[in-house]
Amino acid sequence: MRWQQGRRSSNVQNRSRMDGKGKTIAGGGGLFFVMAIVVALMGGNPAPLIGEGVKRTIQTKVQNNANMSEEELAEGADFVSVVLGTTEDVWGQIFAQNGQTYPQPNLVLFTGRVQSACGFATAASGPFYCPPDQKIYIDLSFFQDLKKNLNAPGDFAQAYVIAHEVGHHVQNVTGVIPQVEQMKRRVNKKQRNALQVRVELQADCYSGVWARSVQDRFNMIEAGDIDEALNAASQIGDDILQKQAQGYVVPDSFTHGSSVQRKTWFKRGFDMGSIVSCYTLKAKNI
Repeated sequence: MRWQQGRRSSNVQNRSRMDGKGKTIAGGGGLFFVMAIVVALMGGNPAPLIGEGVKRTIQTKVQNNANMSEEELAEGADFVSVVLGTTEDVWGQIFAQNGQTYPQPNLVLFTGRVQSACGFATAASGPFYCPPDQKIYIDLSFFQDLKKNLNAPGDFAQAYVIAHEVGHHVQNVTGVIPQVEQMKRRVNKKQRNALQVRVELQADCYSGVWARSVQDRFNMIEAGDIDEALNAASQIGDDILQKQAQGYVVPDSFTHGSSVQRKTWFKRGFDMGSIVSCYTLKAKNI
């Protein structure tokens, strides 16, 4: 990915290397369901939290690499800023075409642990989106794990993860997440999981729409980039992660979609390049 030429977003808050004693925090998979849900898919009135599809399933595998050098952290922060900038440009245009103004999310970089409006989380939680404060949270060490532990190398694989989290923000501000929560209150656990899968697949599709726009509008896509994103989507499917973690697969417990589903919906968004193709759940405002 030729990202170095891109515009840097001004919406990145870099808390990396902040004190390890407690300013930034602690959670894990349990955080996903700790709070009541109102404005977010998984969270609620107190504070919802949406992970990018990896955190709950792989939290036992991911370890915080606090030994990242300052140079690595600086380059990682620069990369994230550029990718976030492209999402702002892409979604800003899409919203404008529909007579709307895109409310840009903030992205917080942290090391080890962080506190958000959704509560505490650690690097083991993986990247997540917190609807109450409309912020995305990422420990840059996750990208090392994406490559080494999840078999998804490449900078465009990392960009896909960011774009997926931004997809959750789009869902939040367009009413999809509140809509899903209302639906979840009326169904059983299996059906709630199925609804959650639909939300995650839509975010994958939105990231595909973003990738298509990056290819068409910016000169950043290189040979193999889309394959990196497709591979990443595939590697973080619930079936693969469950198989790796526990040796067997429980489809009814899927919360983010199978490997095939995640890859398919990213590709659907990329191939069609339209948010209409992503309506597993209908957004109200775009």
